[in-house]
Amino acid sequence: MLDRESTFADPEILALLKERFVPVAIDQWYTRRQQDTEGDFWRQIAGQGPRNDFNKTTQGMYIAGADGKLIAFNNNRGPERLRKLLQQAADDYSHPAGTGLIERKKVDAKYKIELPEGAVVIRVSARIEGGYEATDDKWQKLFQSAVSRDNLWSTIAEQKLLAAGTVPEDLALRIARFHLVDNTRGEPSTWTVEEVRELELTIEAGKLSGTAKLETKDGKRGFDATLRGELGFDENEKLIRFNLLVEGRFWGTGQHTMKPPSGKFPLVISFTLADGTDLGDSIPPHASRGWLDGYLFPNR
Repeated sequence: MLDRESTFADPEILALLKERFVPVAIDQWYTRRQQDTEGDFWRQIAGQGPRNDFNKTTQGMYIAGADGKLIAFNNNRGPERLRKLLQQAADDYSHPAGTGLIERKKVDAKYKIELPEGAVVIRVSARIEGGYEATDDKWQKLFQSAVSRDNLWSTIAEQKLLAAGTVPEDLALRIARFHLVDNTRGEPSTWTVEEVRELELTIEAGKLSGTAKLETKDGKRGFDATLRGELGFDENEKLIRFNLLVEGRFWGTGQHTMKPPSGKFPLVISFTLADGTDLGDSIPPHASRGWLDGYLFPNR
C-alpha cells in the first residue's frame, strides 16, 4: 500500500520499469515454499540476498538477470534509492550469453491456487475513515490514508442460492471471517469461527442487509458492523452485480497491523464484482493461502 503511494507513484521509476525491465510481482509466501521450477528460480535469486532463510520472509525488491544472478536488493520505500538502483542496473547490465527461456518442468500443485470453475471474483477494499492523530510524517500520512485490496471468491453453487433469494452460510461466514478485517496497514489477522459472535445477512428484492459482531475472546480486537448492498443476475442466474458496503467501528490490532487509531475507529469495507480488466483480479484471496478448502468452507 505504501509502495503504491510512494515508490510506484514515481514517474521516473515507472518509466524505467516499463522501458528497461521486465517487472514481476509475486507473493513470496507461496514462491519461497514452492517445490517446482518457479520456486527454485526464486530461491536462487533470493538466496543471494540478505533474506536467504526460506523459513522466513524474503520480502523486498530484487533486481536480477535472466540467469538468476542477483544485481541489487532494496527494502526501502524511498523512491530516490530505488530510482538510483534501477538506473545503475539498467546502465551496467549486459545479457549473459546463452541465457534463454527456462523450461517449466514441474509445478507444485499445493501452491497452485486457482479460481474454481464458475466462481466469480469480487474486489474487496477497506479504508479507515478517521481517528488517527494528526501527523507531519509523510509515511504515517500514507498509512493513514491507505486503501487495502483483496479478492473474495464465490462459487457457482453460491450464486444459484443468491439468485433464489438465500445467502449461503459458507459465503456469509467467509465474508465475515476473512474479509471483515483491518488490512489497511499490513496482512490482517482473520477471525476464528468462535470470534464471529453475531452474523446476519439476508436478501429481499435483490437487496442485501445485515449485521456482524466480531470479537476476540479477550475483547482486545473486534468489529461491530452493518452490511447493505444489492445483487443482479442475468437470465441464466449468473451473478452480474454484487455491491456490498460494510460500515462499523473496529478496534485493536493484529500481528502485522500495528499502530491503528486509538479506541474504536470507523472502518469501511466495499465489495464490488470484478470485471476482469484488472490483473489483480487473478490473485487468490489472502486467506486461501495453503488451504483453499478452509477458505471456501469456513465452518471447518
